[in-house]
Amino acid sequence: MTMTMWLPLLLIPLLLILKNMKKSQKQKQQQQLPPGPPKLPILGNLLQLGELPHQSLWKLSKKYGPVMHLKLGRIPYVVVSSAETAREVLKVHDLECCGKARLTGVGKLSYNYLDVAFAPYGDHWRQMRKLCVMELFSHKRVQSFQFIREEEVALLVNSISRASSSASPVDLSQKIFALSGSILFRVAFGKRFQGSHFDNHKFHELLAAAMAVGGSFTSEECFPYVGWIIDRFSGYQAKIESVFQEVDSFLGQVIEDHLKAEGTKQEHEDIVDVMLRIKREQAQSAHEEEQLTTDHIKAVLVDLLLAGVDTSAVTVIWAMSELARNPRVMSKAQDEVRKCIGKNGSITEDNIEQLQYLKMIIKETFRLHPPGPMLLPRQTISHCKINGYDVYPETLLQVNVWAIGRDSRYWSKAEEFFPERFIDNSVDFKGQNFELLPFGGGRRICPGIQMGISTVELALTNLLYHFNWKLPNGMEGGDLNMEEAIGSFHTTIWMLRLSRLVIIGDRCRSRVIELFSMKRVQSFQFIREEEVASLVNSISQASSSASPADLSQKIFALSGSIQFRVAFGRRFQGVIFDNHKFHE
Repeated sequence: MTMTMWLPLLLIPLLLILKNMKKSQKQKQQQQLPPGPPKLPILGNLLQLGELPHQSLWKLSKKYGPVMHLKLGRIPYVVVSSAETAREVLKVHDLECCGKARLTGVGKLSYNYLDVAFAPYGDHWRQMRKLCVMELFSHKRVQSFQFIREEEVALLVNSISRASSSASPVDLSQKIFALSGSILFRVAFGKRFQGSHFDNHKFHELLAAAMAVGGSFTSEECFPYVGWIIDRFSGYQAKIESVFQEVDSFLGQVIEDHLKAEGTKQEHEDIVDVMLRIKREQAQSAHEEEQLTTDHIKAVLVDLLLAGVDTSAVTVIWAMSELARNPRVMSKAQDEVRKCIGKNGSITEDNIEQLQYLKMIIKETFRLHPPGPMLLPRQTISHCKINGYDVYPETLLQVNVWAIGRDSRYWSKAEEFFPERFIDNSVDFKGQNFELLPFGGGRRICPGIQMGISTVELALTNLLYHFNWKLPNGMEGGDLNMEEAIGSFHTTIWMLRLSRLVIIGDRCRSRVIELFSMKRVQSFQFIREEEVASLVNSISQASSSASPADLSQKIFALSGSIQFRVAFGRRFQGVIFDNHKFHE
């Protein structure tokens, strides 16, 4: 066959490609995708998210509107930033928008999506949702854990009281996180940190690692065909497996301990007890289509751990920080609490129902500082139109709750902390008012709202009743750093950048002044002079022997030596730890 005969056959594929390109171009013209910023090849808009994505996306929404289309690598991504568009996503098109993306880290930690938070929409999700709503987080169940919350908050109050009387400064953030973790640990596992296989520090390390894995995309998910190479050689896949094995081992031990205790009389059921009981009941019933397994139980516990610790703690910390910046609001809240509780000091959750101003403070905290500034991402199941724009299946979809809470169309003086705005205002955070969505809305609304709110209310009431709070060292409200930083719940929890020692109680305030007064600082002058002289001699010896001087190491050693002598009255050499071991 001659070349002239082959030529038409060779042109056929080219003509088909051109035809498909023309068809694709025509389809794009017919599509009405939401507007969005220009996208880079391969990367898409990843570089535009910044350190605080909710703030970056809020700024972009001012230019491109309340519905934006972006690309995270290859992943189509739509962000909505107004109450009206949030209503379309969470109510009008809730069914089309209630899917979940299948991501590697989430899939591993959820035991292949056997949980409720990340399970695909369908029969399994409905069964797990029913378990959570009817059994694990029902009003009756939440009330059954009231004694745990009250006991742990009482321990918090005692801890702060001891710190103030023993001249120790109060690291409020650390104590609030410990409170939230202790409550959750007892509610879920029936024991305190001290009686468990994990101590407090190790448990929080594991939790932080699990949150990092559960909230991240792999490179392969963003960049198919080549991303797996990055995941493999960066060790990310190995990290996912390592974290999962630790989590699985921990939860396996918890369940084994509960199984060993079966048959012994339990005064109170914890979450694991409830699920093991339901598992036994289902095994005896022939009517259950999907039996609850040990992996189902572990998956639900992972959800509880990932979502339950930080949300309550971050809310209390933000609330106390705002109160410290606004003495008028602090005083008004304390007057209400102390008038309601009286002088007997007995605070129960029943008292809290009368504290209307406290509830306004919590709402205002959720408005300005939602623990999850962006709701957990959904994935569209089918095509729908949001605000007139086309959103296609398998599009990642998020609601920017932080942006909605600062929208001046719904909130006057939106940047101001002003709880009184909720007087004669029926807006609530239960998912029906789209101007305030800290827990989401629609089918995927957080089932543990009441559990979290109960902890926040009880903790704040006790802190306001028992202590007079002021900023340390003469700071004014405007001096308090209210910048945000990435928190531990992957990219959805945000907290104060300066999370240590936000505010201190009155009893502690004088102790801080005593420890770090001008007179006290001057009394340590001889230590600073001696240690700096020692540094100079050390550098001189190195230079005379032609040895290079590691200045960074020497400066760190200087700082450590001064602090060690000021705090403990002795040098490194005279203690159990040498310099190197101490820094390790």
